Amino acid sequence: MIAKIPPIKILSADPVMKKLVDSHDPPRIGKNPIFFSLVRAVISQQLSEAAASTIFKHLSAIAVISPETLSVLDVDTFRTCGISSQKARYIIGIAEAALSGELENIDNLSDEDAIKALVKLKGVGRWTAEMILIFALGREDVWPCDDAGLLRVAKQLFGIQDVAGFIALGEKFRPYRTNVAWYLWASLDKPT
Repeated sequence: MIAKIPPIKILSADPVMKKLVDSHDPPRIGKNPIFFSLVRAVISQQLSEAAASTIFKHLSAIAVISPETLSVLDVDTFRTCGISSQKARYIIGIAEAALSGELENIDNLSDEDAIKALVKLKGVGRWTAEMILIFALGREDVWPCDDAGLLRVAKQLFGIQDVAGFIALGEKFRPYRTNVAWYLWASLDKPT
C-alpha cells in the first residue's frame, strides 16, 4: 500500500501556502451537521464573518439550532436576532425540508450531486452549497469561485486578477483545494 502524503506537506511545497500553513491553525472542515451548517451559511450570505457570527450567536441564544425548533419560529423572532425577513423565510423552509427528509443522504452524494440537491432549497445557491460541502460534509476538494473574500486574498497573495486566474490557481492544489481555501480565509481573519 502506498502511503498517502498529508495535504499540509503538499501545500507547504508552495512558498505562499507554506507561510499560511506555518502561521495558522490546521483546517477545521466537516465538523458540523448539515442543518446547522445550512442555517449558518444562509445567515452568512452577503455579510462579514464578524457580523454573521454575532447574528448566529443571537439566534443560538433564543433557540436550539434544530429543524424542530426553527420551523416553528415566526419571522419576527428571527428579525430580533438581526436576520432579514427573507433569510428567516429561507431558514424556516430549510427546517421544513429537513423535517420532511430532504436533507437525508446528501452526505452519500458526489460533490456535484450534493450541490444540485442543496440548491433546490430556497435561499441556497452554489456558494452556500459549497459551504455545506466544506463545513458539514468535510469534502477535501471544493474551490468556491464566487467567494469575494477568497478572490480578494488570492489577488493579494498570488497576484490573481480574475476568476479565471483563481480557477487556474485552484487546479495547482487539486485535490486539496478545500484546505487552500481554509488557509486563505484564515489569512483574512488573521493576516500573516
